[in-house]
Amino acid sequence: MYQFHVPNMTCGHCVARVTKALQTADDHARVQVDLSSKTVSVESAVSDTTLRKALSDAGYPVH
Repeated sequence: MYQFHVPNMTCGHCVARVTKALQTADDHARVQVDLSSKTVSVESAVSDTTLRKALSDAGYPVH
């Protein structure tokens, strides 16, 4: 499981975009988002680098 801090998430729309970006990178990914802490947890078979790139490409770089 990977965990990312995504400081640019501020609303439900952001959560939807982040979730979609990660599931586009891995359609079997299990994504959990905690908007209050701006944290995303992902169970995925793809690499950390691939997931980070998907988030960045969607406009939500990981810090």
